[in-house]
Amino acid sequence: MKDHKFSGVGVALVTPFAEDLSVDYASLGGLIEHVIKGGVDYLVVLGTTGESVTLTEAERAEVLRFCVDKAAGRLPIVYGHGGNCTGSVTDGLERLDLNGVDAILSVSPYYNKPSQEGIFRHFAQVAEKSPVPVIIYNVPGRTGSNISADTTLRLARSFDNIIAIKEASGNLAQAAHIIAGKPEGFAVISGDDNLTVPMIAQGGAGTISVAANAFPSTFCAMTHAALHGDYVTARGAFYRLLEATEQLFADGNPAGVKAALAHKGIVKNILRLPLVPASEATQTKLASLIDRYDI
Repeated sequence: MKDHKFSGVGVALVTPFAEDLSVDYASLGGLIEHVIKGGVDYLVVLGTTGESVTLTEAERAEVLRFCVDKAAGRLPIVYGHGGNCTGSVTDGLERLDLNGVDAILSVSPYYNKPSQEGIFRHFAQVAEKSPVPVIIYNVPGRTGSNISADTTLRLARSFDNIIAIKEASGNLAQAAHIIAGKPEGFAVISGDDNLTVPMIAQGGAGTISVAANAFPSTFCAMTHAALHGDYVTARGAFYRLLEATEQLFADGNPAGVKAALAHKGIVKNILRLPLVPASEATQTKLASLIDRYDI
């Protein structure tokens, strides 16, 4: 049986920036306290939502150390580490200080669109080199290729330290095939906020969420209720969140969630190019929905 700590809500933390585009550590610390108070189960540091590809290697290392120190063992930490050059990803694992990190989240190679055999061999090397457990990340909308259910199951059965998949294909049938065939203890985690409840209903382990940055209490109430089989409570929270969560992605991620967090006074509404803030229309609509639904 695989061993993992990743049931419930993992929050894909944004990386706050100051006006000079440096990392705003005061705001990052405040955000971590905000989501912990809201009931999240683990932190995901420097995934896509954290704008990791616009940070230098030194900045990424510093952000990770800050998050580990700030969390101070209160909940598990997952670190985003992936890429489209297998050698660079595995070499990076040798340089990383992963003390205090419970797993890495590693995205399927993007842009070069490998075959299923190429995807399998890539993650095989990552699993062989990683000193911590691996969560594979399937997000075809960003990578240009899908990790098939068969490839996911092949990886899950072949490597004890591949403990989960963040499944963000948007394909519930694919997720169901993985859940039906997975080895005991392997977790299937929703990578789409608004598919969290149906994924759990199929047997999923929870979610790695963007929305939980801004709405942790309501999002955690929804997810935890679903995990306990209380779908009446889960649906109520889901429909409170639905419109606002949709707006988080209207102008791309993390533009929407940074706008929501700025409305709440938690981080500044600043992104690094090529990303830009959400449109005024989206910001206005988000603010209205946050206030209307008290989320």
